[in-house]
Amino acid sequence: MKKVGVLSLQGDFAAHGAALERAGAVPVYVRERSQLGEIDGLILPGGESTTMLKLLRYENLFDDLAEFGRRKPMFGTCAGAILMARDVTNPAQESLGLMDIVVERNAYGRQVDSRVVDLDPAPEFEKRTAPGKLEAVFIRAPIIRRAGDGIHVLAEYAGDPVLIEQGRHLVTTFHPELTKDARVHCLFLEKL
Repeated sequence: MKKVGVLSLQGDFAAHGAALERAGAVPVYVRERSQLGEIDGLILPGGESTTMLKLLRYENLFDDLAEFGRRKPMFGTCAGAILMARDVTNPAQESLGLMDIVVERNAYGRQVDSRVVDLDPAPEFEKRTAPGKLEAVFIRAPIIRRAGDGIHVLAEYAGDPVLIEQGRHLVTTFHPELTKDARVHCLFLEKL
């Protein structure tokens, strides 16, 4: 079985671990850079991106994660998507620059504006996983304002991409780990 790391400094990393188990993988809760050598891919969970950045710097993990992402698959959800973007706005902040996207933080509004919606994923997503609506939990979610060349949009909400891939990497602006549907995590496992 594939070993998939879940960055476990902040955010709902335990829910990602459970989703990985449902998808057939072994989660490794990554807190130290030495663990990066044990895993086949890495999930950057949702949480608070500014806090995550501070913790990555404090734990001396930022550069190691950037290097890991240049070699192996990574999957960012919500704050993890912000960390993986090339550019971040509202306000501007540092990121790993692993995907050719511009992300606006908290673009759907405040915590009270969080929502659960059913998405119609792209036929390519359904072909590679299984057919059916995709439940998406948005919590103070970012919006992908620009997607560069090589980005495949696998689902949209209100005209904006919310599930995308580029090469070995995957990003959602919602929280698939908070649903019983493991298809997004299964899609990530294909990349390992």
